[in-house]
Amino acid sequence: MSTRIAFLKGHGTENDFVIVPDPENALDLSPAAVAALCDRRAGIGGDGVLHVVRSAAHPEAKAMAAEAEWFMDYRNGDGSIAEMCGNGVRVFARYLQHAGYADEGDLAVATRGGVKRVHIAKDGDITVGMGKAVLPAGEVTVSVGERSWPARNVNMGNPHAVAFVDDLAHAGDLYAPPPFSPASAYPDGVNVEFVVDRGERHVAMRVHERGSGETRSCGTGACAVAVATARRDGADPAATGTPATYTVDVPGGRLVITERPDGEIEMTGPAVIVAEGEIDAEWLRGALG
Repeated sequence: MSTRIAFLKGHGTENDFVIVPDPENALDLSPAAVAALCDRRAGIGGDGVLHVVRSAAHPEAKAMAAEAEWFMDYRNGDGSIAEMCGNGVRVFARYLQHAGYADEGDLAVATRGGVKRVHIAKDGDITVGMGKAVLPAGEVTVSVGERSWPARNVNMGNPHAVAFVDDLAHAGDLYAPPPFSPASAYPDGVNVEFVVDRGERHVAMRVHERGSGETRSCGTGACAVAVATARRDGADPAATGTPATYTVDVPGGRLVITERPDGEIEMTGPAVIVAEGEIDAEWLRGALG
């Protein structure tokens, strides 16, 4: 490991990430190293790490290299691996633009949830093709304290439980993962969204992200919320042939989600690079004990 490692810091609707450029996949980013980097008091701080690797250089992405040059090797703040991160893809694309690897227009990004189509607009917003939602059958319940709610099971390449509540404060402090049942619905854990109505096709949410705790925003969660809300409202673009667009307010800002008749879901929102610098490798070795 060299004595210094380049990094950047970015956020998408205040879902923030440590960005580690590593085109040839030369760095050993262990779970402990990721957790140290994301520590908000002793490290740089972030909800996760965006490890930027050429697809051809990563064993999990080689099969996607012909379709997408870059692989988003995403890690949660606790060091665990996640399939996808919607806000992370937008920030990842912004980094590629910032570094001169991409221009305004269309871009493909490889993720563990498949290849995602990205459009970098002139106005600064970034739209990500998030794929299709899967709605597993079966009833799910989530709980906070004495309260329990039925939840919609939505999979966006990662699992979500969407609960409609009367007040976002009912979600509690979200320090710990909200209990859910049955346990078999989410054997690897779940992201839990709590949702209230704000107006016509307009909702607000809070989220506990698996492996990160409550975050200021969750892109896949906003997509899951839009789909669950559309079905609650009786809207199914596949049946009507009409796209359904929902505005989803998150604590860190606003996302616009559109589900098309073919089932594809698009998410549009901002992505910002706020800083860049160098990680001291001696510090990182010390942080790992």
